[in-house]
Amino acid sequence: MSESPRPDNTGPVLVLVLLAIGLLLVVAAAAGGQFSADGTLAPLERPSTAPVAATEPTQPPWTITVPSAEPEPEPEPDPDPESVALPHGGDRVFDGRMLVAYYGTSGTGALGVLGETSPDRAFARLVRAAAPFQRSGKPAQPVFELIVTIADRHAGPGRDFSHDIDHARVLPYIEAARRHGALLVLDLQPGRDDFLTVAKRWEWALRYPWVGLAIDPEWRMGRHQVPGRVIGSVSSAEINRTSAWLDRLAARRGLPQKLFVVHQFRTAMIRGVSGVARRPNLAMVQHVDGFGTPRQKLDTYAAVARPQRFRMGFKLFYDEDVRRLSARKVKQIRPRVDFVSFQ
Repeated sequence: MSESPRPDNTGPVLVLVLLAIGLLLVVAAAAGGQFSADGTLAPLERPSTAPVAATEPTQPPWTITVPSAEPEPEPEPDPDPESVALPHGGDRVFDGRMLVAYYGTSGTGALGVLGETSPDRAFARLVRAAAPFQRSGKPAQPVFELIVTIADRHAGPGRDFSHDIDHARVLPYIEAARRHGALLVLDLQPGRDDFLTVAKRWEWALRYPWVGLAIDPEWRMGRHQVPGRVIGSVSSAEINRTSAWLDRLAARRGLPQKLFVVHQFRTAMIRGVSGVARRPNLAMVQHVDGFGTPRQKLDTYAAVARPQRFRMGFKLFYDEDVRRLSARKVKQIRPRVDFVSFQ
């Protein structure tokens, strides 16, 4: 019996081969490869990337990165060497001229004149207020004193009775100060927190050469105290820890001398004031904040001033002062006043 003819499977086999080749091409394309002349899979050329240090491995441009939950890093200071000089030139804050500041926080005039308008308009007003304070032919140095940590009468999420203002509200003052040749001082009202802990949260801004720090013991509360109900205080040891940290920051980053302002209007607000240490990289100011009549203000100044340890500061209030002292009268005060602020 003769063998029956086998069916011809050439057609279906050819179709399967073509499908397999097509599938292989799709896989190669998805993998970023292509076929070489001899039919083997070869990698596609990638776009070149800029060289980086050997310790920082290159991340290919096609890698998908999942957004981090961490906050974006804070802006770094301009590395331009010319930016390391202070606005009036050099690296020392006091060069014979007076410093004149507007005090307040961003977006409201409730805490001082600085927040009544934009940084640029505030600067224009500040220049007019500072004009009478020129000394020995030198114009006064304008200063923004911006409250960046504000004491609260309620505990808040951190139970520390204070809050930081948004960084986005601080940056316009940093930029305006640089643009106009002003200094900026970040003022801290820490509530139940300590000054050093709060200051470290603002390190990103303190890296700028023209940005300094002010601490206000009135708003430094004890464990069971509430801002606005009592007048706070701070020990010289806590001041020294804070000033030492800021001094090291300036030295480590090669920055010019920084303003370091300590507010006070009662002797009890600084415990052990004679123990406050001097720092070579800080221009340390004791700022006397009392308001009232000229006699009351001068009596307060005489009671708390420690010119052996600090440069002296004096505050003028637009609303609370009675017969506000003129620039001429302020320049006659002894011990000599080198820093004046308006609130």
